[in-house]
Amino acid sequence: MLRISLALIFVALGRCGNLVGKVNKHKPWIETSYHGVITENTDTVLLDPPLVALDKDAPVPFAGEICAFKIHGQEAPFEAVVLNRTSGEGQLRAKSPIDCELQKEYTFVVQAYDCGAQPNGADWKKSHKAVVHIQVDDVNEFAPVFREPVYHAAVTEGRIYDSILQVEAWDQDCSPQYSQICNYDIITADTPFAIDRNGNIRNTERLSFDKQPRYKIMVTAFDCGQKRAAESVQVRIDVKPVCKPGWQGWNKRVDYDPGTGSKQLFPKMHLETCDSPLSSVRATVELQTSHIGKGCDRETYSEKSLQKLCGAESGSTDLLPAPSASTNWTASLLTDSGRDSDLIFRFDGRQAANVPDQVVPQNLTDQFTIATWMKHGPSLGPRAEKETLLCNSDKTEMNRHHYSLYVHHCRLVFLLRRDFTQVDTFRPAEFHWRLEQICDQEWHYYVINVEFPLVTLYVDGVTYEPYLVTDDWPIHPSKIDVQLTVGACWQGGEVTTPRFTQYFRGSLSGLTIRPGKIETQKVISCLQACKEGLDINSLESLGRGIKFHFNPAQSILVMEGDDLDSINAALSKVSYINSRQFPTPGIRRLRIATSAQCFGEDSCISIPDVETVVMDLRIVSTVSKSDAAAHSAAHRPGVIELLHNLDYCDVLVIGEELDPEQESLHIPRSALQGKHLDATNSTSGISIYGVDSMSHYEEAIRQVRYRNWHPAGLKERRFCVTCSELNGRYTSNEFNMEVSVLHRSEAVDHVNHMAAQSQYMRAVHHPVMVHSLNSAHSTGTPPVATVVIVMCIAALVVIVVLGIYRMHAAHQLGSKSEEGDTEHRDADWDESALTITVNPMENVEEPKAADEEASEEEEEDEEDEEEEDDGLEDDVTSMESEDSDDEEAGVHRGTEEGKSKGRLEWNTTLS
Repeated sequence: MLRISLALIFVALGRCGNLVGKVNKHKPWIETSYHGVITENTDTVLLDPPLVALDKDAPVPFAGEICAFKIHGQEAPFEAVVLNRTSGEGQLRAKSPIDCELQKEYTFVVQAYDCGAQPNGADWKKSHKAVVHIQVDDVNEFAPVFREPVYHAAVTEGRIYDSILQVEAWDQDCSPQYSQICNYDIITADTPFAIDRNGNIRNTERLSFDKQPRYKIMVTAFDCGQKRAAESVQVRIDVKPVCKPGWQGWNKRVDYDPGTGSKQLFPKMHLETCDSPLSSVRATVELQTSHIGKGCDRETYSEKSLQKLCGAESGSTDLLPAPSASTNWTASLLTDSGRDSDLIFRFDGRQAANVPDQVVPQNLTDQFTIATWMKHGPSLGPRAEKETLLCNSDKTEMNRHHYSLYVHHCRLVFLLRRDFTQVDTFRPAEFHWRLEQICDQEWHYYVINVEFPLVTLYVDGVTYEPYLVTDDWPIHPSKIDVQLTVGACWQGGEVTTPRFTQYFRGSLSGLTIRPGKIETQKVISCLQACKEGLDINSLESLGRGIKFHFNPAQSILVMEGDDLDSINAALSKVSYINSRQFPTPGIRRLRIATSAQCFGEDSCISIPDVETVVMDLRIVSTVSKSDAAAHSAAHRPGVIELLHNLDYCDVLVIGEELDPEQESLHIPRSALQGKHLDATNSTSGISIYGVDSMSHYEEAIRQVRYRNWHPAGLKERRFCVTCSELNGRYTSNEFNMEVSVLHRSEAVDHVNHMAAQSQYMRAVHHPVMVHSLNSAHSTGTPPVATVVIVMCIAALVVIVVLGIYRMHAAHQLGSKSEEGDTEHRDADWDESALTITVNPMENVEEPKAADEEASEEEEEDEEDEEEEDDGLEDDVTSMESEDSDDEEAGVHRGTEEGKSKGRLEWNTTLS
């Protein structure tokens, strides 16, 4: 029986097991995602949808009931509890109060579990995982707090500020509603200030330092939940007397010594901003030199010499040369201040010149260049006629313009009518440029390069393409001669009397035409290069925060930076430099225009312009005769040796011109090779020209030879040598030489007189030295006698006296030098060396006037030292009333000692 009972029990248990598997057949079911909200500092979570689990096994006990919700996540501070096992309702709550400032959102996973098949919960089933996203609602628990314990600002009396300063508060709350500051308020009563919602404080009336120098106001803040700051903040505002912003620490005059290189203009200058909070400063330094020469100090060599120095192609024709016997077509034209060394011709609408036919380039190819300096005035209006610079037109019968260059309505127009070819078609004929430079009354360098049909204009080295090109028919061939004119156009036909028309109004210089070749941009830049300008010492030390820009002529410098100390340091490095050997003395006006920006504003303070002058001092140069004298002069205080370049030397015949049938002057071509020299020969003598050193001129002149094929009837020949510097601005005295042809009977008598000095032949501006070279023959005179002219230039040492701040000091120094020279004069003249004293500022023809002038300048200099601000303006005005280029029209001095025949000097040809 016992065995039967146990067997029955086991069978029953087996059947029960099968029943369990059949009873809990389904998993619980919940939503796939839940969104909840909990207010910080509470524990209740509001879920959407509510937390409810369902089981299809219901209403079977245990299997159809929900026993638990479990949360899976990284330390989620929440728990889920079952509120009703039968309905499956649950609740999500925080284990502890939630702080929004620590974390605003939570995301985790929840699962539901049924109660299994038995009371003990065995074999329970779990639902799928649902995502729960909880957002924490903020509570306005924190009050605004100011970032600074005290605020301080300063204002200038009499000004209304948009913003004096800005206060700022913040809030620790986590939500935008409670963490943002929505309003500020001034709680101090009766104050002339207001504050906006961003914390910017401004004054509502003009403040006075005398009335109240300091204000203390209290400011509070509110967040967007209208919670007020727990503590207000104090704002102190100081009222300052009126401050004048501007540059300080600059001199109204800066003296510049020629040859000293770059000189700082504002070493101690700084900007006073009156405590304005500047975000950036922009300073424009402008060197004004329009009153000097062609707009600034440029080389005044002849156009041909400049072209050689700049490496230009040869073959150009100068259409406006200095008037001379061979270039007389410019003699009737007006020259600025009556000086030819500038080669500046002024046209007032009534002057013009016909260029001789033998000078005019006859055949212009498809390539040629026209270049000129031009200073043109403002436009005379839309009805004004054309103003012609250059015109090639029919000489008679008709009035056809073959090519011309003219100005019309501030436009530059180049006309080129090509000759008729087999193809009679329209071709480009007129090229138009509209440029501001044409009518700005300033000097500009214009170059027109023609590579037909392309025409390019260069203005001050910058390229401009024509904005308009018009076509025209070619000119049919005729037997009518053409006439090239400058300053107007020749109207040879269609009128009763041939005349000039379309007159030019302005100034021209260096007008040239070169057929067959065009000029390179490198040469163009060299020809118009300015020798003076602004410079910056130590570019690398400016710093990254400084931006600067020069205009091409380096007469305008723009500096910009956001740091005031950097701007001050940068301006202190601005300098002036003049690289000319003999700079034009006189004033150069200097202007500094400054603009400043404050934070958040276009401009905040007005900085007055700075106006000062740079004074180029005069230079006194001396060439000493012997090496020893030169050496001693070079070591005097204030004396520096400079290199002089000559631009021509003439060996001319005195008396009757050479007879080409029996005599000539000759220089071998080898004597000119490797030098910037060329030579022309005529019955009047030899001219060696080109900008080159004195030593090269020495070598060339030493090889000049006089030849005579029939010397029997010749007793003597006389020659003179004269040299020029700076295109005739400074010319030497005439070195006269007598070549005596000694016949047999005279050889012995004259042999002892070879070193004897002859009488002066003639005096031109200065005393001259005559040195005779006698050619002795011990035997009969050969059929062809060749006498070599030895110029005897042993050494030409150039000593330039610089740093003379007061002219009377230089005058006293020169007097001491002359006293020393007097002691050894007789011995010096026995030497074979040619003595040249270069002193462009002296004029020995008028010693009395010079002495009086020197005395006047001494007094003026002393007055300059005593006078300060008021005196400077008078000084500048008086200097401007003089000639614009004092170098050319400079004051010349001399002493009676200079008239002695033991001293040779350079002469200025200026009037």
